[in-house]
Amino acid sequence: MTTTRTIGLRLDDAEHATILPELRRAAAASGRDLTVDPDADPTEIDYLVYNIDSGVTEFSAFPKLRAIFNTWAGVEAVVGRITVPDGVPFCRMVESGMTDGMSEYFVAHTMRYLIDIDRAQAQSAGGLWQKWTPRLARQTPVGILGLGQLGAETGRKLAELGFPVYGWSRSLKSLDGIFCHADEAGLSEVLEKAQILILILPLTDDTREIMNAERLAQLPKGACLINAGRGPLIDDTALLDALASGHLKHATLDVFREEPLPGSHPFWRHPGITITPHIAAETRMDTAADAILVQICRDLDNAALQHIVDPVRGY
Repeated sequence: MTTTRTIGLRLDDAEHATILPELRRAAAASGRDLTVDPDADPTEIDYLVYNIDSGVTEFSAFPKLRAIFNTWAGVEAVVGRITVPDGVPFCRMVESGMTDGMSEYFVAHTMRYLIDIDRAQAQSAGGLWQKWTPRLARQTPVGILGLGQLGAETGRKLAELGFPVYGWSRSLKSLDGIFCHADEAGLSEVLEKAQILILILPLTDDTREIMNAERLAQLPKGACLINAGRGPLIDDTALLDALASGHLKHATLDVFREEPLPGSHPFWRHPGITITPHIAAETRMDTAADAILVQICRDLDNAALQHIVDPVRGY
């Protein structure tokens, strides 16, 4: 006899409204005996689609729970604030729409810096015809700090375009097309080569302000930086100082210590900073629902779940 499994939701209102029809579509397409019920009694819920903005921080009311699926890729707002029952996996979101969106964001801004689109815009505004010779991708080393799903895909796309790509991660990885490094010496080697530096690390005690004054100084003079990881990966004062001195040419920032970024923040008025409003890694609800159903089907087939958060590591 087949047992119907119930998928419940505990989300903020906006995500609830947009992912619910996608979950129902994906559940129906899976061919499994699943029901998506946003109003289900907690005692009947087998799988929970979740984010911290729902206000739920402990799960004792969910005795049948087999797994919790976070709709956000970042989990630093969750780790330490929730109590997950022993043996229940808590999984961060990894989905193709987010991966493509993030990697394309990094590729776009890398190409912008390669061709020097900012110079073109400045000359256009001033009616100035003054030619220059843009660098080639093969002449422009790119550093990537963070080689998880998002960083690895970014590195792959940039390597295909001809960029020499140097990556750094907590543990040493082996990825085609990327010169992979780990440990402090490896970090220094990546920074010293990176004419364009990409930050896509999770925020942990070890990565907080990893780009401080000392490490910003290790970048080549005139380097550019792109951060779509987490705001506190960078020491804000050190970044402003590096831009003021001319050591750093430009920074593109998608994430900040406080969001929305306050109107009084000096980043808004700085000519060397481009701000985007945390758009690089938006969860696409159609592909997110598909990713959640892949995970549920793995569980139903007695296969290990993926992307399980380790509270000790913090991601």
